[in-house]
Amino acid sequence: MSDDDDARLAAYADDLARGVRDALPAWTVRCVVERLEAWTGAPPGPDVVDAARAAGEQARAEVGDAVSQVLAADIDEQRVPPLALLRGAVRYPTEVLRAEGVPPVVRDEFAERAFPDDVYDLAPANFADLDPALHEPGMLWGAAKAHVHLQRRRADGQR
Repeated sequence: MSDDDDARLAAYADDLARGVRDALPAWTVRCVVERLEAWTGAPPGPDVVDAARAAGEQARAEVGDAVSQVLAADIDEQRVPPLALLRGAVRYPTEVLRAEGVPPVVRDEFAERAFPDDVYDLAPANFADLDPALHEPGMLWGAAKAHVHLQRRRADGQR
């Protein structure tokens, strides 16, 4: 394995972390607006949008920072996958939706078991669900992480 591999991985991780932090506020607002419109048939008022924006900024600060910390860590020290942290971000739009009295959506049994707190079925399955612009950074980071992991295991004599 080369230092270039580690440097590329770090660069991809930085790009992905920055993208996640930038996308969280808009994703939070989008989740609130879409679920509220689906329930009421009308766009939310400005007070709801303001609450969603505030929740999105909180998500950026808390979840965005946590994702950034994980991505900055060495891959052998990453105990929580970044997507698991992102799935936990559903609490921010959920709080706004609950405050507006939006009832939970019907979900399949797997979703209910796997994501019990995601009562509005908002959890991103991949980085692109947060923002389509994160598809490529997520793929590049994942591929670089897999490459570095494989190279390290080969260097250690493991298969």
